[in-house]
Amino acid sequence: MSDFRIKTYPVGQIGTNCYILYRETYKKAVLVDPGAQGTDILARCRELSVTPEAIFLTHGHFDHILGVEDIRREFPEIPIYAGEKEKEVLRNPSVNLSAGFGEACSLDADVYVKDQEILEVAGISFQVIHTPGHTVGSICFFLAEEEVLISGDTLFLESLGRTDFPTGDQSVIINSIRERLFTLPGDTLVYPGHGDMTTIGHEKAFNPVALYKG
Repeated sequence: MSDFRIKTYPVGQIGTNCYILYRETYKKAVLVDPGAQGTDILARCRELSVTPEAIFLTHGHFDHILGVEDIRREFPEIPIYAGEKEKEVLRNPSVNLSAGFGEACSLDADVYVKDQEILEVAGISFQVIHTPGHTVGSICFFLAEEEVLISGDTLFLESLGRTDFPTGDQSVIINSIRERLFTLPGDTLVYPGHGDMTTIGHEKAFNPVALYKG
């Protein structure tokens, strides 16, 4: 039986799903999209008896990054990973939408990752999948061994991410989902940036993207 664990904690005003991923035998964790309430996320880590080893960002919108500062206050050396094409979104408060929500935020990642790059962190293997469309540098993380996909705001339960924000593009996100994500095994569990989990097989059957003829 696998000792892999993934815990979901909705945070912030938009209910962004922050994920804590770890192995029971390793006790180091990867935090994905700490969008707010960084001190609460750290409290959850203490409850789980795990130590944060890295922060992974699926993209740079404010509701996925605002908790980083609180986490780095306690763990100043913790590295931040983000997609190599997401630099402008992270750095520019107007582009990452934080300027319009009263808490302007600018952030730089420590490691900018490439499409198909394999990351070995906290005893877990992650494959980076570049899925532009919601933002230009949006990425997903595929854990092949665990049959898990962290999809950020690219793919949701019977839905897909908005494309009316800076660097968004509807035709591009549709292509990302159909060509990059729908090719994964159907029983892959999908953990999205908002809302409930789903599977690739369910989305191939019921997501509007599967029916889109453009």
